[in-house]
Amino acid sequence: MKILCTKNFEQQLKAILIEFAKEDFAATKNYKMYLDTIILNIPTKVKKFKKSLYFDDENIKDVEHQGFRIPFYFEKETDTYLILGIVKT
Repeated sequence: MKILCTKNFEQQLKAILIEFAKEDFAATKNYKMYLDTIILNIPTKVKKFKKSLYFDDENIKDVEHQGFRIPFYFEKETDTYLILGIVKT
């Protein structure tokens, strides 16, 4: 099992973290650490997540976390999870 992040996700997350850090750097670190934990746990909780609102594909689901939606794609053949992005809801 692999979890990969797209460049799009990395860029969007970086922009979000920069904005958060302007307000409270310690809270930003906690947010990032908790988000990493959620992403690492996606494979064990994949059935919990609903089909993505942004894509018409059953293999793309959304994780909701503190006002943000994180769509991810699961490729069964390679047992790979691809984090597509992060957007404010």
